Amino acid sequence: MAKEYKVDINRTDCIGCGACVVTCKKLFVLAQDGKSTFVGCKKLSETEIDKKDLKCAKDAAEGCPVKVIHITDLRTKKKII
Repeated sequence: MAKEYKVDINRTDCIGCGACVVTCKKLFVLAQDGKSTFVGCKKLSETEIDKKDLKCAKDAAEGCPVKVIHITDLRTKKKII
């Protein structure tokens, strides 16, 4: 089954506070450079997720103090956050 949402991190503006990791350990981790990235992904700044992971990703995006996490619906191309 195809993934339904794309999650992007603007790593340039990420301050590495770890709020996303605390909120959603399933998806987020701090990389060696101290900035946020995705658990088990080769691409540091983007991944695709299923609907079951949407709430976790949204909670992390909403909790990010510098608002660098963005979620897009892949079907409609509409930005959710």
